[in-house]
Amino acid sequence: MNYWWRLRGSLNSLIKKGGPFMNLGLSILSLARFQFAMTTVFHFFFVPLSIGLAFVVAIMETNYVIKKDVMYKHMAQFWGRIFLLSFAVGVVTGIIQEFQFGMNWSDYSRFMGDIFGAPLAIEALVAFFMESTFIGLWMFGWDRFNAGIHCAFIWLTSIGTMISAMWILAANSFMQNPVGFMINAKTGRAQMTSFSAVIKNPQLWYELPHVLFGAFVTGSFVVAGMAAFALLKKRNVQFFRKSLKVSLIVGLLATIGVVGMGDLQTRYIIKEQPMKFAATEGLYKDSGSPAAWSVIESMDTKNHKSNWSIDVPYVLDILSYHKLSGNVKGQNTLNKELHAKYDKKFCKDMNYYVPAKTLFWSFRVMAISGGLFALIAIVGLIFNRASSDLIIRQRWFLWVLGICTFLPFAANTAGWFITELGRYPWVVYGLLTIADAVSPNVSVASLLISNIVYFCLFSGLGVVMIVLSRRALHHGPDDLLQATDDAPYDPYGKGAFSHE
Repeated sequence: MNYWWRLRGSLNSLIKKGGPFMNLGLSILSLARFQFAMTTVFHFFFVPLSIGLAFVVAIMETNYVIKKDVMYKHMAQFWGRIFLLSFAVGVVTGIIQEFQFGMNWSDYSRFMGDIFGAPLAIEALVAFFMESTFIGLWMFGWDRFNAGIHCAFIWLTSIGTMISAMWILAANSFMQNPVGFMINAKTGRAQMTSFSAVIKNPQLWYELPHVLFGAFVTGSFVVAGMAAFALLKKRNVQFFRKSLKVSLIVGLLATIGVVGMGDLQTRYIIKEQPMKFAATEGLYKDSGSPAAWSVIESMDTKNHKSNWSIDVPYVLDILSYHKLSGNVKGQNTLNKELHAKYDKKFCKDMNYYVPAKTLFWSFRVMAISGGLFALIAIVGLIFNRASSDLIIRQRWFLWVLGICTFLPFAANTAGWFITELGRYPWVVYGLLTIADAVSPNVSVASLLISNIVYFCLFSGLGVVMIVLSRRALHHGPDDLLQATDDAPYDPYGKGAFSHE
């Protein structure tokens, strides 16, 4: 502990003297924002993965119960190992994320505590308790319950992960669209006046399905990608071809859901957060009617203008209004409107421009990913049909599918960038700015050290997750396929993650 205080004191001394940290542009606000981004993005790697894997495993076990094909049971057990790994890492990263909330954003916690606390408490006491209980019964109950009851355990676990996401997103949706509250004149804090209004928040019911479908895409394409890597080695071909079929069907249907809900959410954002939408489309000036869609664009964010772009006529109107006409307001117009609305409450020097380049390219990462997921799923199902062994002979496609193991994480991160950065400069839209939400007592030194510690910890957890998943795939399902039906099953038993 003495070393911590000495290091912190030395760093503070350097900072006060205008040392190298000042030259790097480090500040409490920038470091706190970086830490929130780092912990949130890393945690959000594993949340959709565990939700999606639980859903895919539940479908596999349901096939076993209905079809009485023991291969589906072994598939549920094998891919369940990857699910359990993702769930464990997700819990650890979630704890770290909550810790940094209290450490770096205490003024936000004071302002939002009466509202933010209720959904989080319900999530912990109901949803997480449900997940933890039934995941334990599912892990160690294979030889203790009949097939139907045991299958119900994984479905209850899967439903629990979705309910957990709902409560977390209920809190986040309030930050995007505050409803059902009042500001206490004495304390200046937000107080909930209607719990039902918080739950009925339109933002929640556009955001939640989009996130869940994205999670199903993540889980299904991780299974498909890992199965493709196994098929490249031509080991347990029947097992991995069946895994591939189930995962690609789920992935295709989930991709359709993502695109559909993304369209509905986009049309909602046009009305409620038009600055966010204008940034995703690279609009600084009003589009006029008909509105063209920019495929790529060079922006001058300092002077708030577009240098050049490659446009497709009418497409922005189709995306925005589902018709061939309609004007979309640009960021310059919206900035003036926001100043007129909020200058009395906030200072006139407020900057309402969001990080346009990040949002513009993040939206295109999402859109391109959605198209690729659908195309790859369709081609994969054609190649993998039962009457053909084309999937084994098309090694190039197996490599493409294997690389797609990682694509959902990029798409999810891009979506989260749009959700969170598009709210700038507020942490609670129209009520509390990011700058006003930072803890007053943290220092640059403590934030710098904690950022380094968290980064190392997250990197270590990521390496452990990848190494153990790779070992499980390399080991394969041989121990499951060779075991008798009445043999006890331990998902973390000897050999499950063997490197031999």
